[in-house]
Amino acid sequence: MQYARLSFICLLGSLMVLTACEREIDKAEVERSLADVNVIDETNLNDVMLSSADPLEAVAYFERASASNPERIDLKRGLAKSLIRAQKPRLAVQAWQQVLALPGATEEDRVEYADALIRANEWGKAEEQLNRIPPTHETFKRYRLEAMVADANKDWKKADSFYEIAVGLTTRPSGTLNNWGFSKLTRGDYAGAEKLFAEALTYDGAMFTAKNNLVLARAAQRNYDLPVIPMTQVERAQLLYTAALSAIKQGDVNTGKSLLSQAVDTHPQYFEAAVRSLEALENET
Repeated sequence: MQYARLSFICLLGSLMVLTACEREIDKAEVERSLADVNVIDETNLNDVMLSSADPLEAVAYFERASASNPERIDLKRGLAKSLIRAQKPRLAVQAWQQVLALPGATEEDRVEYADALIRANEWGKAEEQLNRIPPTHETFKRYRLEAMVADANKDWKKADSFYEIAVGLTTRPSGTLNNWGFSKLTRGDYAGAEKLFAEALTYDGAMFTAKNNLVLARAAQRNYDLPVIPMTQVERAQLLYTAALSAIKQGDVNTGKSLLSQAVDTHPQYFEAAVRSLEALENET
């Protein structure tokens, strides 16, 4: 009887130990699950801060987060990207330097660093960083930056080559085509620029910068007729104004006056700049 009682006590003790172990296991699983949820929540929050949050709020968030977790390269990246969005390129340069000093830094981080250097007007340093990236790292942004640096160096052959590669690496090349066209415009290749601006508009018909540049390229060839492209009434007036100023600059004053009159009549509201220009021309004659 005593043996049976002892066996029961031992069995009860074992069950209590097992129950305690199970509780510990359950607690550990819950903690791991909560940790996973926290990571997911934090990742979502990081994405929101990088995409839709106010840039300065994002900077403050990532500054706090990276200060608390200095070994977290993702938080340093978030800070660097947020500083770019907040138009603080010099601070972004410092942040990208910190990213590159951490284990896990990638070639894409170096591309972003070069981008920040260009924004900070450090073209020579940006070129040095791009030269350190192996040719096997072929991305749209890398080649777009290469093209911009080549442009700054007036190495037109290299710039054209890099622009062409960059355009082939993206499904949204309108901005790059516009930049390439502006490069051609500054070189005096007006026909080449016109072609590129027109191509940019086939990808983004609402891009007013490309529309305005297209008018400039045509006007440089003394073709002051507006291109057949989609435009609002306000845009039409502004483009007529651009053509008018180009005509006047090239000595085609009468054509310029006519275009200014059209711009004033076309604009749905009072077009002060065009009116002033027209009055100034009429007062000279």
